[in-house]
Amino acid sequence: MKNLYYIAIEGVIGVGKTSLAKLLAESLSAKLILEEFENNPFLEEFYNEPERYAFQTQLFFLLERYKQQQEMKQIDIFHKLLISDYMFQKDKLFANLNLSEKELGLYEKIETLLEKQVPSPDLVIYLQSDIQNLMDNISRRGRAYEKNISIEYLQSLRKIYNEFFFHYERAPVLIINTNEIDFVNNEEDLKKLIKIIRQPINGTVYYNP
Repeated sequence: MKNLYYIAIEGVIGVGKTSLAKLLAESLSAKLILEEFENNPFLEEFYNEPERYAFQTQLFFLLERYKQQQEMKQIDIFHKLLISDYMFQKDKLFANLNLSEKELGLYEKIETLLEKQVPSPDLVIYLQSDIQNLMDNISRRGRAYEKNISIEYLQSLRKIYNEFFFHYERAPVLIINTNEIDFVNNEEDLKKLIKIIRQPINGTVYYNP
C-alpha cells in the first residue's frame, strides 16, 4: 500500500460504503472522510417530489462535496492514508439521472469548473449488490427520507454506476460483489478484503467471493 494515499469507496445507496470506510479507516489507521449528505436541506423534498427539487438538491451536493474535497487537500501529518465513502464524480452520475436537459446543461458548466480542482483517488473500491439486498439495507437503517426510494430508482442507479466504472480509467478499481460477504459482522470477511486492498492493484480487479 506504499503508493496509496487516497482510497474512495463507491456504490449504490445502501450497499455499505460508509460501513466499509469506517472499518477500513480503523484497521488501516487512516483519516476518515464521510459524505455529509444529511446536511442537504432539499433531500427529503427531493425523494417526495423529485422533479421539483432535483436541481436544488444536486447543486447543494455539488458545492458541499467540492468544499469537502478542498479540505482533503490539507496535509495531515498524523495520517498517511485517506479513506472516503464517496468520490466527487458520483455527483455527475446522480445529476444525469435526476436533472432535466436544461438543468443538466447548467449543472455541467459548474461541475466542469470545480472538478479540475478536485484530487483523484489512488484506488477506487466499487461495491456491488443485488437490488433486494440494497432495499433490505435501506429499510434496516430506517432513514425517514429514504422510505420512498423505489426499486426502479435503484436499478437506474446501478445501471449508471456500472456504465461509469466500465469506462473509468483515472485510477485502479477494485470491484467487490457483496452479496455473499458480511464485512460488518464477519471479521474473516473483513480480513480477506483488507488483504486484497494491501496488494498492488492495476486496472480493474474483481473480487467475487
